[in-house]
Amino acid sequence: MKTAELITFPSRDAGEFPPGGRRLLIYVVYDVRGDVEEYIPYALAGLREHCDHIMIVANGVLTEVGRARLEPFSDEIIVRDNRGYDIWGYKAGLDAVGEGIADYDEVVLANDTWFGPIRPFGPLFERMDRSALHFWGMTDHVRVEPNPFTNTGYLPYHLQSYWLAVRRDMFLSPDWIEYWRDLPPMETYADAVVRHEGVFTEHFTDRGYVGEVAFPTLTDRVENHAVLYAEQLIRAGCPTLKRRPFFQWPAYLDHLAVIGRWTLDAVEEYGYPIELIYADLARNVEPRTLNADAAMLEVLPDAETAYDREAPLRTVAIVHIFYPEMTDELLDRVDMLPGAYDLVVTTSDDERALRIREAIAVRTARGSVEVRVVDSNDGRDQSAFLIGCRDVLLSDEYDLVVKLHSKKTPQDAHNVGRHFKRQQLTNLLNSPGYAANLVGLFQRERGLGLVFPPTIHLGYPSLGHGWWANKPAFEALARDLGIRVPIDDISPLAPFGSMFIARPAALRLLVEREWTYPQFGGEAAYQDGGLAHVLERMPVYAAGERGYHSRTVANTEYIASSYAALDYNLDQFSSTLRDSTMEQIQMLRAAGPLEYATLTDFARMFARLRRPAAEETLVRAAERILRVRRAVGRVRAAARRRLPRR
Repeated sequence: MKTAELITFPSRDAGEFPPGGRRLLIYVVYDVRGDVEEYIPYALAGLREHCDHIMIVANGVLTEVGRARLEPFSDEIIVRDNRGYDIWGYKAGLDAVGEGIADYDEVVLANDTWFGPIRPFGPLFERMDRSALHFWGMTDHVRVEPNPFTNTGYLPYHLQSYWLAVRRDMFLSPDWIEYWRDLPPMETYADAVVRHEGVFTEHFTDRGYVGEVAFPTLTDRVENHAVLYAEQLIRAGCPTLKRRPFFQWPAYLDHLAVIGRWTLDAVEEYGYPIELIYADLARNVEPRTLNADAAMLEVLPDAETAYDREAPLRTVAIVHIFYPEMTDELLDRVDMLPGAYDLVVTTSDDERALRIREAIAVRTARGSVEVRVVDSNDGRDQSAFLIGCRDVLLSDEYDLVVKLHSKKTPQDAHNVGRHFKRQQLTNLLNSPGYAANLVGLFQRERGLGLVFPPTIHLGYPSLGHGWWANKPAFEALARDLGIRVPIDDISPLAPFGSMFIARPAALRLLVEREWTYPQFGGEAAYQDGGLAHVLERMPVYAAGERGYHSRTVANTEYIASSYAALDYNLDQFSSTLRDSTMEQIQMLRAAGPLEYATLTDFARMFARLRRPAAEETLVRAAERILRVRRAVGRVRAAARRRLPRR
């Protein structure tokens, strides 16, 4: 692996890391909950053998849970206000060390924005220890002109600040002391780049200090290589994987053909416990963004390929049947599950329960069977699940719960409702082999909390409108439940149709709440904005708060029709727009809602794109034009009425 040496003249004498030398790590963490994600102790454990003293600086709050996770791998923990980003966290650590820094030969300044070690730290330290230098970084960024943060000058070539190692001759110098003494305040991310990360390297190389990068940029393109070439860096031996590729705007990664799944495949190949990555991202990234960035859709075959029959999962199927004539159809699907399962059927009244029991009586049970009549049908399958089966879900007797219900969608056109039902059932339980492969996902991924079909779009305008009128109530309920998973902006990642397979533990935040039937309201309340529709969108976020990730699943037949339709529709949609999909989205989002395509609407869109400061002026002008047109129309109509009839 080559290294890029950054030397300017007059250069200073640079030295290797001495045999038996001592290394200090100042590691800055920030956790919105204060709990500290589990990938952090794993990273610190990997660094422990290479560092003589580990100081943790926690920006913001640190709970007892978080402290307990850090203490086994640290020598000192400092908690400070979350000001100045990680840069001022480094400064707080350096200030705390004070003159004691002279006891070390190298200080590493690192933050928690990376997973690792994906590849071992040992070879990296051995290689860099042999290099005569004053400071080194893990990865670098090319020079950018003009500076994208200021639109003037240039952003210098720099070592990225999530990992900087500095040798003794530099950190004992007056230049170093002055740099940190005069560090400017940083209120925004742009400040952190412009006032530190982007200038640190040039500041010291201009003064003759020698810097190197362990894993230099792979191309000459102006790109963030640590984010966009993560897989290639891993294969080159880089121990760190930046978190950003998994919360970057998906349209941007699509534009550059960055495939997150390839990166995660490399992570697994080198033995890193990938569940640490999923657990962190599930709690801290918008679920739909994560689903796209990490390619969390699993297309499963019908032939059984990935199920461990020696490790069956205890399973209960909870099926709400309002239409008894669908009993056999639904239970035929449930019978596709591998191995034994218990069955709980809920329904709304005794007459339906009798018909359901008669249908079940002639079938062969594969476990216990119970038919329950719920106290109310308000909330339909949602209330039957969360209230009528709360005891089952809280019992800790099951590893998996299968949630189905009799879906007819009578309010929609026949083909639309028919497809919706098929989309739900076949993407969960398409065949015995398919179902075994789906359960196999839960066997292999301990942190997998929920699987469900992709967002329905054939026959429904769900894409772009998935929240409908539910977002305000969703946000309020999420706060009330203590869910701090970031909420998707445009549409939620959710089991639309309310059928899924999950770990009961992943649903705990929803199930522990003691819901009541009156909260769901009557039939009139079963609409957007009502509790049932809000809760339909909640499972992924509730699971994420507990560290469980979610996947969408589909069979090959469904993907064939779904992808073909999406491909055609996007082609049609893009035909009147210029440039790439990413740039089309940027332009349309900047233009704002088209609404009803009136002159006033177009005036607003033009203003938002070209004359933001003049928006109201242009709208008033458009409204005046419309008033004039209407007045002219009235005059013409009156004139026509006065014309003599022939």
